[in-house]
Amino acid sequence: MSLDAPMPLDRLRVVDVSTILAGPLCCQILGDYGADVVKVELPGAGDGMRGHGRTKDGVPLWWKEVARNKRTVAVDLRHPDGADVFRRLAAWSDVIVESFRPGTLERWGLGPDELRRDHPELIVVRLSGFGQAGPYAPRPGFGTLAEALSGFAHLTGPPGGPPTLPAFGLADTLCGIAASAATLMALRHREVQGGTGQVVDLSILAPMLTAAGQAPTVFQQLGLVEGRHGNRSTNNAPRNTYRTKDGSWVAVSSSATRIAERVLRLVGHPEVIDEPWFSTGRGRAEHADVLDGYVADWIAARDRPEVLAAFERAEAAIAPVYTGEDLVADPHVRATGMLTEVDDEDLGRLLMHGVLWTMSESPGRIRFTGRELGADTDEVLVDDLGIDPGTVADLRRSGAVA
Repeated sequence: MSLDAPMPLDRLRVVDVSTILAGPLCCQILGDYGADVVKVELPGAGDGMRGHGRTKDGVPLWWKEVARNKRTVAVDLRHPDGADVFRRLAAWSDVIVESFRPGTLERWGLGPDELRRDHPELIVVRLSGFGQAGPYAPRPGFGTLAEALSGFAHLTGPPGGPPTLPAFGLADTLCGIAASAATLMALRHREVQGGTGQVVDLSILAPMLTAAGQAPTVFQQLGLVEGRHGNRSTNNAPRNTYRTKDGSWVAVSSSATRIAERVLRLVGHPEVIDEPWFSTGRGRAEHADVLDGYVADWIAARDRPEVLAAFERAEAAIAPVYTGEDLVADPHVRATGMLTEVDDEDLGRLLMHGVLWTMSESPGRIRFTGRELGADTDEVLVDDLGIDPGTVADLRRSGAVA
């Protein structure tokens, strides 16, 4: 596909005034598929994502990815002149994505009602820990809190052990992906309804609550509170991680009964397939000790390559437990573009996640990586907003922009 091929969000204008991960990821996705994303950051400080994760020679690696395909301007929204610049950006844009604590933009005179008064087509996507309303709305909200409140941490970890949090931004990532879908729904509504924009209210908690499953429904209907089961599932077995003879780890899944049958035949115990309890996932889960023992013993007697090859021949479901090093070397991950190398002005060739999905006629792509704070302030203010260069210089001297 040509680099000049149209992208699905060509000519869409997005202002990213969010921080840390959920909002920036939403806008990264929109930018990957062609949106013109302008990243608005506080002069001198920038988005907190600039300080997240590892660096190389002082260059933040995570920032290079989450800020890709975004032009960056430094505007202080708290400064009266900076607020005026932001209003002009809002009038220029189709979508604003923000993640301030509820009420913050309103205190600065930049709430959705004001921004949409003269620009009713504007879509304002508001991301926060707990949403714009409700008793928790004023609280500071982070992904860790959502991972706890959603029930995820309660369900995660070994039996008898403490609740376990993920080692990465799971709740923020889910929220960012959900926010990109919500943005597209709002755009579709605008298209169908003749230009009517709207305000989207999405909490970090809501997508995480959905991902954590049916615990509230189970409690409401059955009065049951599930505990922690480690890597096992209450819905099927065998399902676990198993250590191979050479010290590696693999994960086995048997959500479908026919897969479970193949696994047990492979490990030399076809007799259990005829047991009445084997035909349902819950029945197998109730006999997980027996099934896990059979699978674990068989895997422990073989090195990982032999285990993986045998499972593949048997058409049973297995995957190695990968590290970052393994992912870099995996042929499928690289061949499908899940990881891809791009040019970066600071680091040369840089490996990062590819675009999330492929599209046959209008694929997304990475046009450039994350940039220095304020790298595009002059271009955006002068070329896009029509502000006189002398006025921009005055704004810079006053501290409203950088």
